Amino acid sequence: MSIYRELLLREKAGQSIGVAVIGAGQMGRGLIAQISRVPGMRVAGVCDVNLEAAQTAVRYYQLQSSYPNNEVAVSSDFRAVIERPDVDAVVDATGVPEVGARIALHALTARKHLVLLNVEADVTIGSILSNLFKAGNLVYTGSAGDEPAVTLELVEFARTIGLEVVVAGKGKNNPFIPSANPDTCAEEANRKHMSPHMLAAFQDGTKTMAEMNLLSNATGLIPDVVGMHGVHADIQTVVDQLRLVSEGGCLNHYGVVEYVHGLAPGVFVIVKSPLEPVDEELRYLSVGKGPYYALYRPFHLASLETPISVARAVLHNDPTIAPLGGPVSETVAVAKRPIRAGEPVDGIGGYAVRGVLERHEEMEANGHVPIGLIAGRAVAKRDIADGQFLTADDIELDGSTTVWHLRELQNQLFR
Repeated sequence: MSIYRELLLREKAGQSIGVAVIGAGQMGRGLIAQISRVPGMRVAGVCDVNLEAAQTAVRYYQLQSSYPNNEVAVSSDFRAVIERPDVDAVVDATGVPEVGARIALHALTARKHLVLLNVEADVTIGSILSNLFKAGNLVYTGSAGDEPAVTLELVEFARTIGLEVVVAGKGKNNPFIPSANPDTCAEEANRKHMSPHMLAAFQDGTKTMAEMNLLSNATGLIPDVVGMHGVHADIQTVVDQLRLVSEGGCLNHYGVVEYVHGLAPGVFVIVKSPLEPVDEELRYLSVGKGPYYALYRPFHLASLETPISVARAVLHNDPTIAPLGGPVSETVAVAKRPIRAGEPVDGIGGYAVRGVLERHEEMEANGHVPIGLIAGRAVAKRDIADGQFLTADDIELDGSTTVWHLRELQNQLFR
């Protein structure tokens, strides 16, 4: 039975799934509105530090909802909405690793499933959180509609029918501006009704790196080089660009994650088959000219697809996307301007650092710092040059943060 039909049955039985949404920004607003049209699901609580934003999202939801007597808790304290007895699943739409760490622990102790639109937290502490939620017979998952999960669908589709996945990735939605910060993004962010910090993380590449980090952790595919290649291509040329160097492309290895300028807002996998009849059939079906073929989904609907993950968690106890185990890759901090000794260092989407993807083993060997750990009162211990990868010798991390403590537990569990 499809999830849609299961939700219809839940609605008919009066057993709708209660959802708490933490974060009423661009992603959260879209999700809250969308749930008003999803059968068998309702918003039970909304939290945002900007209480007015939460109230505005709830007012719109209630005008559209098919549950006229649906009371929605509104609070600036996430604990108040997570603890509601009518909440079955929590959606973290904050995008902040430290906030995500706190939400996750509270959802765990309150025995609620957790769906993340917070890839930044997931790539920092997802391995430990996934294990903790599994131990509690709860679901910890990334969200359907986000590029990692949409790409994973293609990966698993290809693998299920016996094709070899050689590359998997996404199109980059924004121009790559490594020095982007909230000030340079302010005008565009205001025009798009989004946070300038979020837009800065898109433009400086951090979001793309984190998304492919999550895909790497969920598939075992790795970045071919630090930061990936980021080629320019369309669906007709991407298979030629993403071949081995010996075949006229840019890759040193297959089995990699990658991003491509020119394919946004879609996601893709490049596949092959060693079986001559299969290769012949793929050519006959006009999938490509071979021996490599691109499978492409030309869209992802971000938070609008999140209800699918909520339903999978509650109805099937099944994550949409989660780490295989310990980290495969890491998103590490790189200075995007000179930083002076003694200066506070802000984190994702800020003024000081951006994220770059590398293999977990490279991070450990080089002593690099995961960007998601730069939270609270982080301070530069010495001068740091623009473009420099940060190490523990460069920065004093805030050991009082929840994300720092969870990362320490993760390091011990998967060492």
